[in-house]
Amino acid sequence: MKEYFDLLMTDYTLQIITLGTAVLGALCGMLGSFAVLRKQSLLGDAISHASLPGIAIVFLVLGVKNNNGLLLGALLSGLVSAVFIKGIISKTHLKSDTALGVVLSTFFGFGMLLLTYIQKLPNANQSGLEKYLFGQAATLLASDVWLMSAISGIALIVVLLFWKEFKMVLFDADYTTTLGFHVKFIDTLMTSFIVIAIVMGLQTVGVVLMSAMLLAPAAAARQWTNSLSKMVLLAGFFGATSGLLGTAISASANNLSTGPVIVLIATVFVMISFVFSPIRGLLFRQIKLWKNRNDLKLMKTLLFMYNIAKNHDNISHPHKIQLLNNFQGYTRKSLKSLESEELILLEKGDWSLTEKGFNTAKNLYTNQS
Repeated sequence: MKEYFDLLMTDYTLQIITLGTAVLGALCGMLGSFAVLRKQSLLGDAISHASLPGIAIVFLVLGVKNNNGLLLGALLSGLVSAVFIKGIISKTHLKSDTALGVVLSTFFGFGMLLLTYIQKLPNANQSGLEKYLFGQAATLLASDVWLMSAISGIALIVVLLFWKEFKMVLFDADYTTTLGFHVKFIDTLMTSFIVIAIVMGLQTVGVVLMSAMLLAPAAAARQWTNSLSKMVLLAGFFGATSGLLGTAISASANNLSTGPVIVLIATVFVMISFVFSPIRGLLFRQIKLWKNRNDLKLMKTLLFMYNIAKNHDNISHPHKIQLLNNFQGYTRKSLKSLESEELILLEKGDWSLTEKGFNTAKNLYTNQS
């Protein structure tokens, strides 16, 4: 890594690639948050695959490789696929996942057919279209990075300007309509920027892996917060960090493609979030479950003690611990826990309820009744 940072300070090409992947990651994370919350996780997969025919058609028309032209073709193809998806959902009885699957397979199949045809042309070696399948970050130019940065800035401005509308459409589109907002326009605007983000990432990550770049940072961020603004910021941070680390690892090792490494880093963020998030993480959920079970066991033990102690005028009257043998839930550890919470007193082989313990158990008993 030290060699990588030394190289980063001096190598202009590596600086361009690093900046480009970081900007792309931040853009995809920010816009991917809306796709995840809209439950359109397959949208990125469908549009990225659907952009392939546009790339192939532009090459067939121009006859030579032109990055801007190819990206424009991918953009148009992606927008057309988005229109088809919306049309299928609104005009038929098919659900969104079915519509996404149909469009994805149809457009991608058509794109692969065109690629097969292009490979048989005399100028096929000039196309370099295979990089759009799996990505080739090393081909990023300064102009590409400036374009990504400009689009990211525009996307950020649009998100800020339409923040209230985006938020309302995400969580209650019907209510937004009743308030007089143009939901179809807002939805189209949101989808269009998602399509643009996908197209911008094709050169770096590729058609096959682009959906993971869009969704993984957002999925990771969702585990840490219930706030939309915090989720968008976290997703942008996870995406940018994935781009930086992925580029660093790829540049520090031989024969490692940057795009797949970036996606794997983003997946690591998802896995860590799924396990260690204090809100939804599996580890904290299991710890909370264990704590709830332990608390329930303690309260049951306390109630059993209360049923014994309430028959005496003096609630602090000591009782033999052997009396608890009739109750299967208690253990020496649970008695120590009750004592640490000042609910009972333990002295040699006896136990007694404190006033706090008696009142706590009484309230529990009343609530159960």
